[in-house]
Amino acid sequence: MHSIAATAEPGLAVSGIDTHAHVFVRGLPLAAQRRHAPDYDASLDNYLALLDAHRISHGVLVQPSFLGTDNSFMLAALRACPTRLRGVAVTAPDAGEGELLALREAGVCGVRLNLLGLPMPDFGQPVWRNWFARVRALGWHVELHLESRHLPCAGQAVLDAGCRLVVDHFGRPGAVPDEGRAWLLDAAGGGRTWVKLSAAYRNWPGASSPQATNAAALLLERFGAQRLMWGSDWPHTEHRDAASYGTTKAALTEWVPDPSTRHRILAQTPADFYDFETGDKHHDQ
Repeated sequence: MHSIAATAEPGLAVSGIDTHAHVFVRGLPLAAQRRHAPDYDASLDNYLALLDAHRISHGVLVQPSFLGTDNSFMLAALRACPTRLRGVAVTAPDAGEGELLALREAGVCGVRLNLLGLPMPDFGQPVWRNWFARVRALGWHVELHLESRHLPCAGQAVLDAGCRLVVDHFGRPGAVPDEGRAWLLDAAGGGRTWVKLSAAYRNWPGASSPQATNAAALLLERFGAQRLMWGSDWPHTEHRDAASYGTTKAALTEWVPDPSTRHRILAQTPADFYDFETGDKHHDQ
């Protein structure tokens, strides 16, 4: 039995928001279909300590793919820190209304489709159309994690369903420019797509790289700071040797040297998107 104790939350004004992190411990039930299974803990206490150490006031927890649709551990973390944390869940397309409402009550504000390395679903099927409709009715967004070449199919399906779209990890571009990268840049004009500047090491060597800096500059040019967000991707699963919380936060300073623009990406944009109270506090990051 794994439990998370309630955490005393100070009245934090937004100084920064980490929009992509995971919490888990060993011994949780694992999904039958998974790419890996971590042999270490990424506890809520450790995550909160990292936020404090790096002057990040709030966080968004994303359900890890290896835990499948059992969101219970993440929900316990959200309930322990209801004002400091938000969540992005993973559900089956036929999830019931009661399950979705319980997720919303716990602090979930979006759902993730982690399709990396998986066959593309037929989003035209009634079960998917109904799922998108329920997500839209809840006011949630759909977060996509998949290779960029599949963005024109999956991303367009999300937008056509009337949902807001969040694209993970720079859009997971391949080594060679493809139609997915072009689609993502064009999607900026629609005003309903956001991109996470996160996990550069999943696309290029190291926590930061010239390729990541160039990609961030292009995304900033197309999307503007009002639709870009930063995430640590803690605990950097399968890439713990390539990154730390400190290096991922420092990378944002490399990608976005202007303090005002960086603050918008780090604090203001995600505060609006995830409905955090902003307060008046402003730290130059």
